[in-house]
Order: sequence, then C-alpha cells, then structure tokens
Amino acid sequence: MPAAAARVVLVTGVSRFLGARVANTLQADPGIERVIGVDTVPPAESLGRTEFVRVDIRTPDIAKIIASAGVDTVVHLNLVTSSSVPRAKVKELNVIGTMQLLAACQRSSDMRKLVVRSSAAVYGSSPMDPAVFTERDEPAEAPKSGYAKDAVEVEGYVRGLRRRRSDLTVSVLRFANFLGPGVDSPLTRYLHLPVVPTVLGFDPRLQFVHEDDGVEVLRRMTVEDHPGCYNVAGDGVLLLSQALRRAGRPYLPVPSPSISVLGDMGRRFAGLSGFSPELLRWLTYGRVIDTTALEDELSWRPKYSSEAAFADFAAAQGLGHSRLTALLGRA
Repeated sequence: MPAAAARVVLVTGVSRFLGARVANTLQADPGIERVIGVDTVPPAESLGRTEFVRVDIRTPDIAKIIASAGVDTVVHLNLVTSSSVPRAKVKELNVIGTMQLLAACQRSSDMRKLVVRSSAAVYGSSPMDPAVFTERDEPAEAPKSGYAKDAVEVEGYVRGLRRRRSDLTVSVLRFANFLGPGVDSPLTRYLHLPVVPTVLGFDPRLQFVHEDDGVEVLRRMTVEDHPGCYNVAGDGVLLLSQALRRAGRPYLPVPSPSISVLGDMGRRFAGLSGFSPELLRWLTYGRVIDTTALEDELSWRPKYSSEAAFADFAAAQGLGHSRLTALLGRA
C-alpha cells in the first residue's frame, strides 16, 4: 500500500554490500530528500548523494543524528553474521547496537517507519522442524548461540518498540541466505574451500535470496507501508549436493565432529574462521521458509528462484558450468 513519503531515511550498516546497495537504490527515488548512511568504517566506494556519517550505533551519538536530521525512516541492516569478527563484538554490534538505535527511534517525534533486516536463522535448524516454516511457526529448537540467537533478541526488542510506539510502521524481514555476485559471507567462503566438507548422511534442503531481490524488497518496504513480519527467499529449494555439483566443487562427506577440523583449514584457504554452530546445523538439517505472505502483501514475486540465485553467484565466481545454468534460470 502507498505510504506517506519517506523524506529523510537513515540506513545502518551502509559500508557493507547490502547497506550500500540499498542506500544507492533509495537515493535514486525522487521522493526521498536525504539518505544518511551510518557505519563504523567508511564505505569502500562512493555512495553518491547518500551522506555518510561515521558513528557506532552502540553509542548515544546515533540518537543525536536521528534527532538533528529529522529522520523519519530507519532501515536497520546492521545484523553482523561474519564468523571472522570476535563473537563478543558481534553480539554487542547486533544486540546492544539495536537497543541503542531503537531507543533513539522511540524518543524521536519525527520517526514514522522502521524496516529491520532479520534472518530466517531465527527458526533454527533441527531434525524436528516442519517441512516449511511460516511466520507464525516457532522453532523446534530455539537458537542458542551466534547471530541466530542475536536475531531472535533483535526481533524481541523490535516488538517492544512496536508496543511502545504503536504509531510506527514496523516491517521485519526474515531473509534466507543471500547469494549473488556481490555477496561475501560465511556461506560463500564455505563454498570456496579447496574441498567442501559436508555432513555424512545428510543432504539439507536450502533456500537463497538473490541480492537484487533482497534490495527490491527493502526498497518497497521503505517507500510503501507494509507492517508485519515476512519471510524472504527465492522460490524452490536446492539440495546441498545439487548446489555443489552444479558449481563443480569437490566435496567430501565427513562425520559431523570432523567438520571443525576442515573448518580450521578454511582459515588459511578461504578466510573462514571455522564453522559456527548455526552454520553447521544448517548444513546438517537445512531450512525451508514459506514466502506466501510476502508475495501476497507486495503482489510481487522474486526475479530469481533459489536455484537461479545460486547459479548467478556461481557464474560470477567462475565456478563449474554455472554460467549457462544462470542464463537458463532467468529465462
């Protein structure tokens, strides 16, 4: 549904691939007067007319920026998933940073909309999972560690803000794993290991969301009003074994405890700091989410299926014979 125009938009995590792309997309909208991007480090490339402010959202400085600029819309993309950052710092950035940001939003009289990047990891991965998770389903085993637990806590704080500021339009997006030419994540680094370890006896069903589709969903949530919580993923599923074969990646099924040993090799070969517990569970049991609510709300479907998103990523990386697969996936 159309919204009162978002005039001053603040994007967190603007120096990462998703934040930069979303900021660049929003700044092209003639109805948006200012886009302010915040992060703890400067962006690698120019953000065009997006105004970059170096600030740590864990500090009260974020409230000063929101108040002084008259920010009416916040797009919170600062969920850190990297396993190369110390866990204590990641939790501070994800949870403490979100708490500080939401407190600033609550106090601002100009605020009218909040869009939050969450993760389908809030559903966990378990042998007791339903075949498909809807937004109403609870995890069979709640995440106990890592960014998945952070995402659960972030959503809890967002619900608290929504109760205190019922006038705000709040949209929470539970994304499947991002893939695409510009994505650098624990998953993409895993796929670049010299020999990709898989868990012996398991072939999980996986879903992906292409970065282009993710950016489009975030754009629509920002310039239109779609309150609620929504799963976001490309259509269909891909088995891990199918993905590895199509990318031409050599893989080795090993017992679960041995994965950590091969993960240590990844530190040297692919910049992968071992395997986080949530990544290992996902590579064991997988996860599938239902996206009907999002498609009905937006009257829109992703351009890329999960299969096509993987193929486009693999083609951009020069993996296997995936360039042809990517072209076929778009047809």
